[in-house]
Amino acid sequence: MTIAALCRTCFAVEPVSNEGERPRCKACGSPRMVAHTELLDLTIAHVDCDAFYASVEKRDRPEVRDQPVIIGGGRRGVVSTCCYMARTFGVRSAMPMFKATKLCPDAVIIRGDMEKYVRVSRQIRAHMDDLTPAVQPISIDEAFLDLTGTERLHHASAAETLARFARIIEQDIGITISVGLSHNKFLAKVASDLDKPRGFAVIGKAETLDFLARQNVSLIWGVGKAMQKKLAADGIHTVGQLQTMEETVLGKRYGSMGLRLAQLSKGKDSRKIESRGGAKSVSSETTFNADLATTNDLHPILRGLAEKVSARLKEKNIAGRTLVLKLKTTDFKQRTRNRALGDPTQLADRIYSEGVSLLKPELDGTRFRLIGIGVSDLVDGHLADPMDLVDHGAKKRRAAEFAMDKIRARFGKHGVDLGLTFKAREPKSKDRS
Repeated sequence: MTIAALCRTCFAVEPVSNEGERPRCKACGSPRMVAHTELLDLTIAHVDCDAFYASVEKRDRPEVRDQPVIIGGGRRGVVSTCCYMARTFGVRSAMPMFKATKLCPDAVIIRGDMEKYVRVSRQIRAHMDDLTPAVQPISIDEAFLDLTGTERLHHASAAETLARFARIIEQDIGITISVGLSHNKFLAKVASDLDKPRGFAVIGKAETLDFLARQNVSLIWGVGKAMQKKLAADGIHTVGQLQTMEETVLGKRYGSMGLRLAQLSKGKDSRKIESRGGAKSVSSETTFNADLATTNDLHPILRGLAEKVSARLKEKNIAGRTLVLKLKTTDFKQRTRNRALGDPTQLADRIYSEGVSLLKPELDGTRFRLIGIGVSDLVDGHLADPMDLVDHGAKKRRAAEFAMDKIRARFGKHGVDLGLTFKAREPKSKDRS
């Protein structure tokens, strides 16, 4: 059996006798070799930036490159992310800052700069677009790529193209990435986590069942702590145990999640990589019949627009990382205000509250003929609105909003309304979404 080994330094491809062998490259002597029987055939990849925010800050601050770095702020805040050095002390994302600084007292604390991280993310995305049109970002620092059919374009296998891409990002952008290569999205994502940082891992078709059988159930997307406890209560701890169970049994016991477990435990994932090259943003705006200038007039309208944007985001199962407020004055001059969000959102409550914050400085007596609200930098909906460890009311507001969504789905969009939005329903304006 021929086993191909790719050098990630000089990109030479050599045959090796053992897949587990870690030889040095015969061409350049580098130990950075990746070997696999299916290496030259697989084309579905997941690319993940290594400790993205922290890596960008270390790039821009040479004086802290050899120190543990935590991105966050304030003793009552939480860790956004941290470098791998800080992780060796036990620091983790979403950990309260007071606990993180206790574990790693010598860490350099840096407040995050989302606008900068978004700029870097766009630079990386531009390089991805040079590889293939099939790029699906799922957050600011990770994306799926389908390189099927690109061999003739790049005169190289998908594996070599990705290895070259990793070096370009390291040299041109100044940060490192990890690559997972497989035959579907689920396994590509799993692979990218196997060898971090600066990793390149492969999961082939032939090994899928055996590889998954050895893993804990937490490996599967959507199996969080609550689901792990539920499975453990039924004596299920490994993916291998799920593989032996009938799909109908899992479906009856765990509902739609059970059906998902049945498929993913066997490495089956039919989802396609969906490029979001079309829609760059989701927004809604309205032009008034009479010019408006006051908080009492504009806030109810803004809330109604935020609910429209939220409904479209939830319907498409996407979320936005940047909030955009649009205003047009009576003399047709346009004002656009942007704000990068700490986490992507699809909630009307958050879109509205952030919009109000952006609108406040503009309410200086100026009269407006149009207002709009929207989000850009779109990502997958499963990344939207993670639990806020500081704002304890966020969980209740989220639950209330989704309860309202269910009522509207059953009784129509005005099945339930906030008092604020009744005023916005008065015939003062014409909408455009």
